[in-house]
Amino acid sequence: MGLRPLRLGDVRVWRETRLRNADWLRPWEPSNPETPLFRTGLGPYISMVGTLRREARQGLALPWVMTYNGRFAGQLTVGAIVWGSARSAQVGYWIDGAVAGNGVTPTALAMAVDHCFFTTGLHRLEANIRPENQASRRVVEKLGFREEGIRRRQLHIDGAWRDHICYALTVEDVPGGLLVQWRRARESAAHGGSSVEEV
Repeated sequence: MGLRPLRLGDVRVWRETRLRNADWLRPWEPSNPETPLFRTGLGPYISMVGTLRREARQGLALPWVMTYNGRFAGQLTVGAIVWGSARSAQVGYWIDGAVAGNGVTPTALAMAVDHCFFTTGLHRLEANIRPENQASRRVVEKLGFREEGIRRRQLHIDGAWRDHICYALTVEDVPGGLLVQWRRARESAAHGGSSVEEV
C-alpha cells in the first residue's frame, strides 16, 4: 500500500476504474462537470490533473494516487490548503471497490496526514463526509479523527445539496505520527486485541 503523485499517464487506468466503480462511487461524488463518471473522452481527466498540478505548484493541493500491490487503487487529494494563521486543508478520497477491505484507504490517509503535518507544515486536516457514508466514516474514526458537527447542505453530491459530518485532526493529536498509531492498532487487532475493520 502506498501513495504517489497523480500523473497524466494515469488517465486510462483512472478512467477504467471510475467507470467500473460508477455505481459504487455515485452516491458520494460531487456533482462536478470537470470529473464526470460517465464521459467517454479523456478530456475531463486531463483538465482535472492540470488543475490539481497547478494548485500543487501554488501550494494549494496535494493530489495522490493510492496504490495496492503496486497498482492504481484510488485517489486521495489534500485540497483547499490555507496557509497563514490557519495552516489547514481538506482531504478527500475514493477507492476501487475491488480492493476495498484491505486497509488501503486508512493506510494511505495516515501516510498523507503525516506528510501534511511533518513535511508540509500543516496544522489541521478536515474530512467532510456524508452521514450515510458509513465506510468512509469508519476510515477517519478508526484513525482518530474527531467528529466536530454537521455542515448543512455543504456540497452538491449526486444531484442535490447534501449535509456532511466534519471530522478533523490537528498535529497535536498525533505527536508520534498517525501511520505509527495505525500500524500499532492493526498489529494489536491481529494479535487478539480489539478488532480493526478494514476499508
